[in-house]
Amino acid sequence: MAKKHISNVQDHIGYWLRCLSNFVSHHFALRLEEHDVSVAQWVVLRLLYNRPGISQNEAAALVGVDKSSLSRLLERLLVKELVSRSPWANDQRVMQLQLTAKGKKLVPLLAAAADDNDRRFFNGLSESEQRQFLATIRQLLRVNGWKSAERGHDRLN
Repeated sequence: MAKKHISNVQDHIGYWLRCLSNFVSHHFALRLEEHDVSVAQWVVLRLLYNRPGISQNEAAALVGVDKSSLSRLLERLLVKELVSRSPWANDQRVMQLQLTAKGKKLVPLLAAAADDNDRRFFNGLSESEQRQFLATIRQLLRVNGWKSAERGHDRLN
């Protein structure tokens, strides 16, 4: 009986995508530590910068986390006084989220760090190659059923 070939982990595109993602995210996380913010908190802050007053449920859906994960993130952001939470006038059960003045001041600094991080890691690709790379990633997500990919770059804007 012939022995079936077992592929090596390095033979898989997913392995290399995970390596790249971990590498890029790790370096960005180090930059964010300077501001006492995690990558996940940055995503929430960036969302609220363009979408003040959205509900916790809507924020969870747009960020791509469950409600309890978002609640934990929000608690940390509330303690840091970067986010405020208040009930909606029409429905006291629904909480709306907003950045505080401190949060509004911080987001542009963090966005600049994100831009610098992207430049650092992707400057080996031309602008055209970067656009194609991003389009390919979004296409793969979309054709494999990742719902958030349908909204593409509008997800957090």
